[in-house]
This record gives sequence, structure tokens and C-alpha cells, in this order.
Amino acid sequence: MNTIWAPWRMAYILSDKKTNECVFCKAFNEKKDEENFVLFRSQYCFVIMNIYPYNPGHIMVVTNRHINHIKLLEEKESVDFFSTVRMFCNYLEMAFKPNGMNIGMNIGEAAGAGIEDHIHFHIVPRWVGDTNFMGTVCDTKVISESLRQTYNKIKELI
Repeated sequence: MNTIWAPWRMAYILSDKKTNECVFCKAFNEKKDEENFVLFRSQYCFVIMNIYPYNPGHIMVVTNRHINHIKLLEEKESVDFFSTVRMFCNYLEMAFKPNGMNIGMNIGEAAGAGIEDHIHFHIVPRWVGDTNFMGTVCDTKVISESLRQTYNKIKELI
């Protein structure tokens, strides 16, 4: 049996998953940006790293307001939200030189939203060949960079 070292997963494994507290609201309100991997704050949204990333550089753009649907955004929030997505696509391209990106929002449980009551965009850098036999053969994804390294790489560009 092969072992892949992923020590950051233990915090999630041991965490209380029955909390009613929104993880995005918690990160927004705590103002412990480096500890919570918050990269940026604008007037109506903030950018946080996904601590269980699909690929290095996987970030999320999250509304400051706790809302569950894009239709609830005010126009000024929509402009800021999408401008921040666009800005961070540029930062990710500079930091990681990906061949492409996935940008998406899942609204509601049926659409795959893991956190369905607080809307957010996922931005995932992608490279030709970044999926390989690991996912197919052993349902495993290898992330080759630590969260702190990724955080620092993006943060120095901002």
C-alpha cells in the first residue's frame, strides 16, 4: 500500500462538523487573515484559499454578506464580486502559469454546493495533464505544494 502524506487533513478529520457557524462568516469576522488563509478583502467580498484544494492555487471569492443565491446580490456587490474574480485570475496566472482555469459557483445542495448557504466562486488553476492515474486508479489527488507556500506565492503579488 502506498502512503501520501497530507497532515493538514487531520484538522478536518477531528473537527466538529455539526457546527451551525458558517466557515466563511467565521473567517470574515475573525480578522485573522493569515491564519485563515484570507488573501484579500474588498468592499463587498473577500478571497480565501480552499484548504482542501483540487489543485495548488485553488481559491474562493466569497461575498461579505451571508447570502445563499446570486440573485440576492445588489448591483454594486455583483460588480465587486466579479471584478475580484477577474483580478485573482490574473494573480493566479502570474503565480502559477496554468494552462487554463475552472471558475464556478454551485448554488444549492443539488448543484454540489458544499457550503450551500453562503455563495462563493471557486477558481481552480489547471494544467494540461494535471489529472493522471492517481485519480483513476486509487481515487487520490496529489497536491504538490503546501498551503502556506501557495498562500505566500499569491500574497506577494497582491
